Amino acid sequence: MPIDTGTARVERDPDHPDRVTLHVNGVPSSALDLDDPGFLAFEYMQQMAAVLAGMPDGPLRVLHLGAAGCALARHVEHERPDSRQLGVDVDARLLELVRSWFALPRSPRLRLRADDAGHALASLAPGSFDVVVRDVFAGDRTPDHLADDAFAAAAHRVLRPGGVLLANCADRPPLSLARRETATLAEAFGPDAAADGRLGVVAEHAVLKGRRYGNVVLVAVRAVPDDARDGSGEDAADEVDLHDAGLARRLRSLPVPARLLVGGELRKFTGA
Repeated sequence: MPIDTGTARVERDPDHPDRVTLHVNGVPSSALDLDDPGFLAFEYMQQMAAVLAGMPDGPLRVLHLGAAGCALARHVEHERPDSRQLGVDVDARLLELVRSWFALPRSPRLRLRADDAGHALASLAPGSFDVVVRDVFAGDRTPDHLADDAFAAAAHRVLRPGGVLLANCADRPPLSLARRETATLAEAFGPDAAADGRLGVVAEHAVLKGRRYGNVVLVAVRAVPDDARDGSGEDAADEVDLHDAGLARRLRSLPVPARLLVGGELRKFTGA
């Protein structure tokens, strides 16, 4: 089907007729099971879901930059009913088609907006989301204006204290893009982000070792101010700790095991 940016095609899985893959301009962009909204096929989305599973129970406010077929939004609604989500995609016609093709949560549970991701992010109120997901590509890489210091600062601004940024960075050896953007996020999310367990990198072992092209998930958590912490040392705003052993176990237990770099390993990965 023609869309504003080119073409969209839906392909059924011959072994699982209820599973489909949405191709945008020839690139697989979303994979869904029409009967199972909790299904995630792409490994990097499974990794993102493992991080989200460590957040406090209950609905979430989630911003999806690069909505495509809204596979992750369907998963969030399935796992956390009554979440409020906003999906942003530059292609208005694509959003119309995925609304008609797939069983997506209705507004206000999932609103869809046709807009440039950077422009949409700048228009949103401070502290208005628990999670920001960036999954935007031009060809095989993230557009520069969605991976620079201005984007990192804008994402930090719209997150509530304790909120989480999940950024999909597709990269090839020696992972220069992922290393550079990790350093950029460290600047935006605070000098203690890595040491405090608020900054991490997730990927399959072979990708982290620089053996092949693949997806790297960058995770950054907005700090909870000291005055939001109670006397017991617990965070009233439920700040995610990426040092948590449960998260590492969830990532190792995925169909394709993934590894989380935090602390010293992350500093070594980022380098200078």
